[in-house]
Amino acid sequence: MDSLRVLAPDRIIWRNLTGSGNETAAHLARINRMTLMWCGFEARPMILRAYGTARTLHPRDAEFAPVNAQFAHDDGARQIYDMKVDMIQTSCGYAVPFFDHVSERDVLAKWSADKGRDGIETYWNERNRATIDGMPTHILPDTDNA
Repeated sequence: MDSLRVLAPDRIIWRNLTGSGNETAAHLARINRMTLMWCGFEARPMILRAYGTARTLHPRDAEFAPVNAQFAHDDGARQIYDMKVDMIQTSCGYAVPFFDHVSERDVLAKWSADKGRDGIETYWNERNRATIDGMPTHILPDTDNA
């Protein structure tokens, strides 16, 4: 899905949409390190990694709306990770398999649209407040002590 923008040589934003887990936000709250990885599946075997630090923006944060405006509207937008890139690294990717891109899936977009914003926030409260190991994700303002 269209969820990533390179805003400068050292800045990447990644919009995180609602899903069944919410691990990244909690892990960033504990250790402010992020790695993004891309693999070349269709042609030359290549892996690209971006290493850096990131901050989590939630819909309640003043900076969220202008950064989120970089993307098309989606009721399921739950966080944006604003990453300061410290280093880029490539590697061979010789073991990366071939895969052909057939098309985008619209299942998540339809799911979010059907729930609407109120339904999404209910889902966050029920399913996204904590990681699989119980760490708070801070998805809602009252989750600091979840």
